[in-house]
Amino acid sequence: MRPPAGPRSSIAGTGLRLAAGLALLLLLAACAGTAPRSLPRPPPGASAIPAGSTPASPQRAADNVLFHAIGLIGTPYHWGGNTPASGFDCSGLVDYVFRTSAGIDLPRSSRAMSRIRARRITNPANLASGDLLFFRTEHHRISHVAIYVGNGRFVHAPNTGGTVRLDNLSNPYWRRHFAFARRVLD
Repeated sequence: MRPPAGPRSSIAGTGLRLAAGLALLLLLAACAGTAPRSLPRPPPGASAIPAGSTPASPQRAADNVLFHAIGLIGTPYHWGGNTPASGFDCSGLVDYVFRTSAGIDLPRSSRAMSRIRARRITNPANLASGDLLFFRTEHHRISHVAIYVGNGRFVHAPNTGGTVRLDNLSNPYWRRHFAFARRVLD
C-alpha cells in the first residue's frame, strides 16, 4: 500500500500537469496554422531570390534550411513528391527546403544535384550544417540525397512507406553508401 501523498508531491504533480498542458497547448497552436502552399519554380536561369532582397549569410541560410528541414520530419514519402501536401521523395525534399528557405533552386534529381558546381567534401569530419549529402545506393551511382544537420545527423526522405526522418552517418548502411557532399551555402 502506498503512503498518502503529502503537500510536496501534490505541488510537484500540479506543476507537472501544468507544464504538460502548456506544452500540449503550444503544440496544438503550432499545428493550427495553414498548410504551406506549393511555390512556383522560377524560369531556368532566373534567380529564386526575390528582386531587391539581399541573400542571407551562409550561416543564416544554413539555419533557415535546418529549421525548415527538421520541421518536415514525419511528412510521408511519395516518389516524385515535392511539397508537404504531396509528400516528398529525397530530391523533392531537398529542392523544396533549399528553394523555400534559402532561395536556391536545385536540379530535380539526386544525380543532377550531385553535379552542381559547389565545393565537394569527401571527408565526413569536414561536413557543415546545410551540406547536401550524396549516397550511392543503386548500382554504384548517386541515387539518394539528404541535408546534413550536424553531429553526424541528416534529414532525408528515405523510402516508400516511410516518412521524412533524421538518421545518422554512423549507421553502417549510410556510412557504407556515403559518396560525398556538396556545400551549396558558401
